[in-house]
Amino acid sequence: MEYRNLGNSGLKISELSFGSWVTFVNQLGQKQALECMAFAYEQGVNFFDNAEAYASGDSEILMGKVLNKLNWTRDTYIVSSKVFWGGELPTQRGLSKKHIHDACNAALKRLQVDYIDLFFCHRPDPDTPISETVYAMNDLIHQGKILYWGTSEWSAEEIKESFKCAKKFNLRGPTMEQPQYNLLFRDRFEKEYKDIFKKYKIGTTIWSPLASGLLTGKYNDGIPTKSRFKVKGYEWLADSMDKIDFNKIKKVNLLAKKLGIKSSQLAILWCLKNKNVSSVILGASKLSQLKENLDSIKSYDLITDEILKEINSY
Repeated sequence: MEYRNLGNSGLKISELSFGSWVTFVNQLGQKQALECMAFAYEQGVNFFDNAEAYASGDSEILMGKVLNKLNWTRDTYIVSSKVFWGGELPTQRGLSKKHIHDACNAALKRLQVDYIDLFFCHRPDPDTPISETVYAMNDLIHQGKILYWGTSEWSAEEIKESFKCAKKFNLRGPTMEQPQYNLLFRDRFEKEYKDIFKKYKIGTTIWSPLASGLLTGKYNDGIPTKSRFKVKGYEWLADSMDKIDFNKIKKVNLLAKKLGIKSSQLAILWCLKNKNVSSVILGASKLSQLKENLDSIKSYDLITDEILKEINSY
């Protein structure tokens, strides 16, 4: 496992990480989650991703139980949470100072940790001034409850505004952004964020490298019954199928076969080849799936500039 700096910070984060979105609680119980986290850690993964919204907080409770049972020393791993969707009441949502404060304290209890390494604003909040959010995140840093704060799925303009605010009031801007990035969804990362990467050197922990399974080759004949597209509460994922270029997916599958690797491994390696990617978050509904995805780094050198050029021409 290789480690990359998280943006312009000194934090070394594993290039592959493990996340709980969709799978924890919905597809993985405590025994399976423990097996996956333990294996990932043994392979050098040091970042484990979560959020208050995942399984309505139960995902963090499950991860907290696993962390407690594994009893790793706290200086050997990185854990995250995200704030935005905490409940149905007005004070339980968004990025107000109150909700950010409450969400952080709740996540600390659920995860059973003394501090959160990475704390993300899960989405932008049009109802809260960005300055209030920046102040709230800096307050948590000063209190020792979080180490770094970041954004997730913010526009380039919103990220710029957060840095302007931080500079004006001598505060810390975001260290990282967590966007979707894969072979099928590239524009925001590669085009919209281009100047952000150049000017602010933010890190990224990208989600959905396999486009929710579309880049594994298993959706050529429809959606399998046990896929995340069928998980209750995530039906919206299936709605995006109409916009997918399946010809591109078939070409990726053929290239992977030619290279002697899995389609999923090719998709993960393609993400890692982008120098603006700090860590690729992997999700898995079973241990064998996680093992296969983590094995992708063994084939890193197969993805030459010529192969990248071919993929980008699809």
